[in-house]
Amino acid sequence: MIGLLQRVREARVEVAGEIVGRIGPGLLALVCAEQGDSEAQADKLLAKMLKLRIFSDEVGKMNRSVQDLDGQGTCGGLLIVSQFTLAADTRGGNRPSFTQAAPPAQGERLYDYFVAQARAVHPMVATGRFAADMQVHLVNDGPVTFPLRIAPPG
Repeated sequence: MIGLLQRVREARVEVAGEIVGRIGPGLLALVCAEQGDSEAQADKLLAKMLKLRIFSDEVGKMNRSVQDLDGQGTCGGLLIVSQFTLAADTRGGNRPSFTQAAPPAQGERLYDYFVAQARAVHPMVATGRFAADMQVHLVNDGPVTFPLRIAPPG
């Protein structure tokens, strides 16, 4: 699975003018399931995302995770948005290839699993809408953006 994490001051997702997900300070996570991915990759991506120390401590060092924004246990929000274009292969020609992206049914199943697992372990989770035409609004804090890739075994 692929994740693109952005540390945000706030973020929201709109579908047809309706806000379907919104967070304050936290992480906007764009996620993509690839061919061969399973729940194991989703679990590893989520664990890494929750523990990644990319929020500043009192001296400005990236030393806190989304689970502890202020050093006192205050959690930040997670806004999880599906984005199959993260699997794009742009090495040849001018049109991206998406052959590495999971088929829609598998992608939706893994996205739903990922969201359910996130909600089970993190108190503030919002989402986009799978396969919808979404408009994502964010204030990237830093800017701070990290790509993560959890490859299937083999």
